[in-house]
Amino acid sequence: MKSKNSAQPTTQGNDDWDPFGQPLFDDPSVRALSRVGVVDIGSNSIRMVVFDGAARSPAYFFNEKVMAGLGQGLAETGKLSADGRVRGLAALKRFAALAEGMEIGPLTCVATAAMRDAEDGPEFHAEIERETGLKLHVIDGIEEARLSAQGVLLGWPEAEGLVCDIGGNSMELAEIKNGKVWRRATSQLGPFRLQMVEGGKKALAAHIRDTIADLAAQVGTNHDRIYLVGGSWRAIARLDMERRGYPLLVLHEYRMSPDDLRETIDWIAKSDMDKLRAKTGTSSARMELVPLASQVLGELIEQFQPREIDVSAYGIREGLLYEQMPERLRRRDPLVEACRHTERLMSRMPGFGKKLHAFIEPIFGPLPPEKFRLVRAACLLHDTTWRTHPDYRAEACFENVTRANYSAMSHTERVFLGLALLHRYKNSRSGSQLEPLFGLLSEERLQEAEVLGKAMRFGAMFATHSPADAGELSYSSKAGVLELKLTKRGKALFGEVAEARFRSLASALKAEAKVS
Repeated sequence: MKSKNSAQPTTQGNDDWDPFGQPLFDDPSVRALSRVGVVDIGSNSIRMVVFDGAARSPAYFFNEKVMAGLGQGLAETGKLSADGRVRGLAALKRFAALAEGMEIGPLTCVATAAMRDAEDGPEFHAEIERETGLKLHVIDGIEEARLSAQGVLLGWPEAEGLVCDIGGNSMELAEIKNGKVWRRATSQLGPFRLQMVEGGKKALAAHIRDTIADLAAQVGTNHDRIYLVGGSWRAIARLDMERRGYPLLVLHEYRMSPDDLRETIDWIAKSDMDKLRAKTGTSSARMELVPLASQVLGELIEQFQPREIDVSAYGIREGLLYEQMPERLRRRDPLVEACRHTERLMSRMPGFGKKLHAFIEPIFGPLPPEKFRLVRAACLLHDTTWRTHPDYRAEACFENVTRANYSAMSHTERVFLGLALLHRYKNSRSGSQLEPLFGLLSEERLQEAEVLGKAMRFGAMFATHSPADAGELSYSSKAGVLELKLTKRGKALFGEVAEARFRSLASALKAEAKVS
């Protein structure tokens, strides 16, 4: 298990960076974020989200969407949909009342393409503020691009590439690198707009091609990754999962190759959309926009030639949350910070995860950062499903992690972390109904997850206060020996069950178990 890669800073690292350092929850600037409510008034949907808690990954206390279709027909009439206005105003009245009942303070409300482009946008703006009391900010396309890109950075602090956010009436691009937003561009490539392009299929294809060429000139084409934001993109990604028979139906950080996406786009063009909608549970209003959005995506791939296309469930709403975060919180690892928050709320002994990590760390030795953080996260979560019935606890751990709203974690990392926690409660994974998901990991990573799980399984029950008070682990992969040096107190704690779990851990390492 020991790695030859450079070591990650240990638990004695800088407190500002180290998730095991001084908790941020006592910081007044962080406490101010205990509840943050935002409303996003888009061309197709209007959504209210209330983020709960100070964790670096957003926790969704409340999340409601109305497919108002405010921008339907805008390109043809120049005005907002009359039905959309009625439905939208009703939704916003409800959201204002909900915010008052939740006592979350003023909602941050932004409106995008439909409101800024419609002739009657200012009139509806005034009506909203008069009827609901909400303060509404109508933002331009460049600002929309910035906020969407910030949403991606909330979930992917290390993200570098091009953020592409598609709505009903517009599409924005933003370059991100080194944790900042750089070049930005906006266009009218939303599906509602494209429905109004005259001249048939050839004219539509030429319009999309020329518009994307202009966008490429503004933001450059040297981007390895494209990050997709927006409901139409997520619907296409869900269809890609369906076509490929992909086992983990979590859209955030779902990654696609250009070749796979081209096949999916062709498959969508040839398929019965009603049947696809039924299979994937996509709304009819969303599915109606998928063919045009697919055409735009295909042209994006052709002109930008990315190496990978990634889906972000985070966008403008999360960008608004990121805008309000203190810099100290932004610098935290989103995954580990969220796991700390979960431990604080749900474990029997908050703080034990840090001690457990320190106890088992000698087994792994210096690890590269991407592996080190997963070991940390696992230790923080090892006891957060203790209320689940023992017969289901192992698989509940797996399900909770793989489907949780954690960010900064790839699908393979989700499965690795889930499997480690499964082994925290269960020796064997064979025969599990979750086996299709295990196929996302290599044999080496499967074995590493098992070792991590069994290390936590032993350490968590060896001593309830601090394993270090009872003994010290050492491991030599070269000699093939796992040694436990017991203290006087540890001799009393090293009972029959503890010994069995220690020997199971040694067996997973293919090492001799030695107790001294």
